[in-house]
Amino acid sequence: MTPAITILTLLAAFLHAAWNAVAHGVPDRLVGFALIGTTYVVVGGGAALALGLPPAATWPAILASAAIHVVYVLLLWWSYQLGEFSQVYPVARGTAPWVVALVELARGEHVPALQLVGIAVISLGLLSLALDGGRLSRGSLPALGAALATGLCIAAYTVVDATAVATTPVAVYAAWMFLLQGPVMPVIALARRGRGLLAQRRPVVLAGLGGGLVSLAAYGLVLVAQTSGATAAVAALRETSIVMGALMGTVFLGERFGRGRVVAAAVVTVGIVLVDL
Repeated sequence: MTPAITILTLLAAFLHAAWNAVAHGVPDRLVGFALIGTTYVVVGGGAALALGLPPAATWPAILASAAIHVVYVLLLWWSYQLGEFSQVYPVARGTAPWVVALVELARGEHVPALQLVGIAVISLGLLSLALDGGRLSRGSLPALGAALATGLCIAAYTVVDATAVATTPVAVYAAWMFLLQGPVMPVIALARRGRGLLAQRRPVVLAGLGGGLVSLAAYGLVLVAQTSGATAAVAALRETSIVMGALMGTVFLGERFGRGRVVAAAVVTVGIVLVDL
């Protein structure tokens, strides 16, 4: 992890927390996610026309990543419908680094011991944010289950994308991946809301489209960072977005940032230092 890759990954983490806070904060999340998907189609389609087709060998990875992202978006939307942002988001983001590191180990890749410790510390810190004060009720289990499934999707597309961008131009790969996944939420919203969808989009149009643009920027930066080859480290470091998200939740969503969350944020910071050693 070079300083440049670290800065790119942290910036991506900030932008990721920002668009998720926007997606959670809009009063109508279905319409909000539909607008985010519309942004993917417009920007991804324009970029795909300008950049042309990707190499033929890259199509399996693009199709796999787009399919995983569709499931991820659906699970993320469902998670936000079931649970609170400050609990669901940490579980989803904290699950991925462990899984990515295990995949790298299973594939025989070398992961330094300190980096493994750092990944574990970051993940534990993020999960402690989800279990704030050790409180976990039966009623929260559906939301946490959806969040865990979301985290597994994050791990899956992280591995697929990291492998693909090693041999494919990042911009071309991202353009086609976003173009293919983008239509799903707008189609679902249209099917559920019908003709009233156009009128319902007005109160959240700026937040939805803006969230889509920020989401594109965040993921583009992550893809660039993954060209370094430090897949597990990038996956872990970008999960600091949840600490940033907790702060954004306090400032913009009125959620508290108590002592337990401060300790968890400190644990994540220690993990970041270990990953960068």
